[in-house]
Amino acid sequence: MSIDDPDSMKETLINAADGRDIQLIVVTDAEGILGIGDWGTNGVDIAVGKLMVYTAAAGIDPSHVLPVVLDVGTNNQTLLDDPLYLGNRHERVRGDQYFEFVDQFVQNAEALFPAMYLHFEDFGRDNAAKILQKYQKDIVTFNDDIQGTGIIVLAGILGALQISKQKLSEQRYLSFGAGTAGAGITERIMAEMVEQGMSEAEARTHFYMIDKQGMLFDDDETLTPEQKPFARKRSEFDHPDELTSLAAVVKAIHPTILVGTSTQPGTFTEDIVKEMAAHTDRPIIFPLSNPTKLAEAKAEDLIKWTDGHALVATGIPAPDVNYNGVTYQIGQANNALVYPGLGLGTLAAKATVLNDEMISKAAHSLGGIVDASQPGAAVLPPVTKLADFSQTVAQAVAASAIEQEISRVETNDAAKAVADIKWEPKYSSLSDELIK
Repeated sequence: MSIDDPDSMKETLINAADGRDIQLIVVTDAEGILGIGDWGTNGVDIAVGKLMVYTAAAGIDPSHVLPVVLDVGTNNQTLLDDPLYLGNRHERVRGDQYFEFVDQFVQNAEALFPAMYLHFEDFGRDNAAKILQKYQKDIVTFNDDIQGTGIIVLAGILGALQISKQKLSEQRYLSFGAGTAGAGITERIMAEMVEQGMSEAEARTHFYMIDKQGMLFDDDETLTPEQKPFARKRSEFDHPDELTSLAAVVKAIHPTILVGTSTQPGTFTEDIVKEMAAHTDRPIIFPLSNPTKLAEAKAEDLIKWTDGHALVATGIPAPDVNYNGVTYQIGQANNALVYPGLGLGTLAAKATVLNDEMISKAAHSLGGIVDASQPGAAVLPPVTKLADFSQTVAQAVAASAIEQEISRVETNDAAKAVADIKWEPKYSSLSDELIK
């Protein structure tokens, strides 16, 4: 969809659907692809890949899906200089024209595909949250970078707390990185505290954020709307001006949970990790940045530096760690553990919206799989069993929608609703085709 030719949008969608019943759209403008950045129209590959996972992991019928890229230009000069680049050859359009174009897409897609589940993927930091907030209460929509990452991290924390026998309400949470992902994760964990009975004001006191300027304070005029709720007052600290590094903040606040989305490799150092571990028996440490070269720490180091006490999940696949006779399995905080089942369950229930309660049920369904009795148990289930866990998530999400009476299916049986729409590949043999 080209912002330079908005009038052709409806016709393009009709042609792309080709008469199919489109129920799932993954749409991107490819400004903020993890590990790549601005990829212009090439970002449609990400939308295609996500849809492949929806089908492979959760059994969503591939004839009902559509990948979309919104071409609003690119700021990637390499692409602009490439004679083979297929997208618009100008810088990204910003402001009202951009948001009007996104809205035009949403309105057209809703009108043409009323049963649609709309998945936003890899939108830029300045736009992603605004778009989600505009549509999430009115249509069935989901942002993987904001909500998906938040769900999987929450699931990992819930799994870790099953192992440590601690409560979420007892935790002090430090986000190292306060971009779209970091802020989205923090918001999700705070929402869970509120859902468990804590007031919003009290819940916010459990959270701290660090970005490039250090600890986020509420007098900082550069804060984004997503960062502001978690900025602290300088009066809370004896020497606030010194809190410009991760080491200084860890020493000042003694976090029990440390989550990294910074893309700053090696920043969870031995000194910082040992300082954290000195003030909590089972530190929960999730270096989530990827690819591997951007990870804040290696799982093996975190286990060794904490004498086996750290509860670890990484953003990349990590091998088991053998330490002092115990094999520690390392959970991967991969959004693929969540979003396929979340989509399947929402579609199975024909939910009118995707709300926080459904998202919370998805996280709990994954966090509850952890075998806390097993020494060295991972805080998240393995990605190798993705298809099985996608069904677990789907049934939990569908059951939540049915219970909330925001479902449009006649059955109250969530498992049946999921089974009824699950697609399985069945291939006819050549001889069968010849007989026909």
